[in-house]
Amino acid sequence: MGKPKLLVITGMSGAGKTLALHALEDAGFFCVDNLPPKLLPTLVDLCSQSRQPIGKVALVADVRGGEFFRDLTNAIERLRAESYEVRIFFLEANDEVLVQRYKETRRRHPLSDDGYDLLQAIQAEREQLAEIRAIADEVIDTSGLTPHQLRDEIFRRLQISDGTTMLIKVVSFGFKYGLPADADLVFDVRFLPNPNYDPKLRPLTGQDEEVKQFVLSQPETQEFLSRLKMLLEFSLPSYRREGKSYLTIAIGCTGGKHRSVVLAEAIAEIIAKQGFNCSISHRDIMRS
Repeated sequence: MGKPKLLVITGMSGAGKTLALHALEDAGFFCVDNLPPKLLPTLVDLCSQSRQPIGKVALVADVRGGEFFRDLTNAIERLRAESYEVRIFFLEANDEVLVQRYKETRRRHPLSDDGYDLLQAIQAEREQLAEIRAIADEVIDTSGLTPHQLRDEIFRRLQISDGTTMLIKVVSFGFKYGLPADADLVFDVRFLPNPNYDPKLRPLTGQDEEVKQFVLSQPETQEFLSRLKMLLEFSLPSYRREGKSYLTIAIGCTGGKHRSVVLAEAIAEIIAKQGFNCSISHRDIMRS
């Protein structure tokens, strides 16, 4: 197995390192927050020996590590000497922005226990980070960036395509059993003719060809799918641009066994043709 590529995210507290790590996790990185630098070689060795390939590792290391943080530069130099690819992203922001962010979140600065007020702690942190900032591959000033803009900037510098960052799940369900808790969009297809009234179709499910043909042959079904296709073509790229990482689309009928199953699979096919990663789940298909 090839050696994993390592991305070290460091920088000022309050500059957006945690947001960056979450975005990278959504993009398929194996992520670790606040790892003591001395454990960096151990982490990389474990990733190299993993049964499942771990090709991209991202971690945050900063002054929260206390005296252990001083080992970060040495740990990176050691890995590079062993031919590991290591990139360092340093995130920073101006003092005024950092003070305002701390006031909004009401969190304590990691150096506040050293007797500093907030502004003094920020300035002391800059001094402690000067060495690692000097060797960083990328320095990103997040002062004027929204969380979505920060994500886009990191992805741009890593040459990660936005098209891989939103995962869509289409779930069929029965209203009689309640709404899916994680649904972002819910579509009610109980207006469609119901196969359950046909004694031959009742014991089958929406995954059986006879039920599919019944549901999809209805003019109302074709009209619904046509209109929904236009909605998805418009809305899904917009969700992605706004930084949505996961989207759950729920399709409901009465019992979740016939109409919703057929429509969920048809909608998932539409979404896949638009180039999105899509999975299907039939929550209530086995209920009586």
